[in-house]
Amino acid sequence: MQAYLCVGEYSSVPYLIQGLEIRVYCMEELCYALKENAFLLDSSIMSDTLLRWIRESCGLDELADFLHPMVHRQGSMSTFVSAILQYVGLYDADEIRQVEQILKRGAGLSGIEKRKEQVDYLVKKKKYLAAVRGYDGLLLKWDEIGQSGLAMPGDELKARIFHNKGVAYARLMLWPQAGDSFLSAYRILGEPEEYLCFLATKRLDLSEGQYVSFASGEMEHYDLTLELEKKMEELRREFLLQPEELMLRKRRETRENGDERAYEQQGEELCEVLKNQYRFSVSE
Repeated sequence: MQAYLCVGEYSSVPYLIQGLEIRVYCMEELCYALKENAFLLDSSIMSDTLLRWIRESCGLDELADFLHPMVHRQGSMSTFVSAILQYVGLYDADEIRQVEQILKRGAGLSGIEKRKEQVDYLVKKKKYLAAVRGYDGLLLKWDEIGQSGLAMPGDELKARIFHNKGVAYARLMLWPQAGDSFLSAYRILGEPEEYLCFLATKRLDLSEGQYVSFASGEMEHYDLTLELEKKMEELRREFLLQPEELMLRKRRETRENGDERAYEQQGEELCEVLKNQYRFSVSE
């Protein structure tokens, strides 16, 4: 077990890391946020606002003075972040080098690519509505770049934005919106996988009869409709083996056998499982 001596004062006013939307109250929390989210950082982290917080809220004049030239002479972000991590001493040299490598790799990304990574992170954290808004903002920015006459990012990036937007909508079970996004991705690059995702949203949104009628008109993509049905059947078999489904089937059998006491007990156990899953999800 190791003990660490805290560096600087614990601030009563948090610093909000723009882009990450994370509030930190001390230098150790700042270092943890920088290390764990290194792949999401951009040059906005190098700001007078952060220097002022380090100086006035944490009482670290020496560190603020050291970082000041990097902010005002456009020093590299990897050097800036590394300097903070080294000063605080929360991580060893190997860990700091890993952070530097991540930041250097990210330095080659365009602003829109970096922002996409940030929005993708929202999907990973299950903040789907916020992610949809983020992808809409990226697509709006894409249009602004086109109108300005500046060099456009590659079409593959735009297709990935639409695809991930479709994923976010699908996680919300908003199938028509998800389908529109996957179809937009398909129209950009013509990738069969995107059209398969589009067909899947139709399969989930429409009734059996409606989907059969829709699929009968998809002769151009007949092979994909067959592939989708194969995947759906595989998913059905996997679903029947899931612990939650096995538990529900056991409950149905208990109810049909008339064992009310056991049925109620199984219901309580199921509620506890669901409560624990919810507690775990909101604690992330």
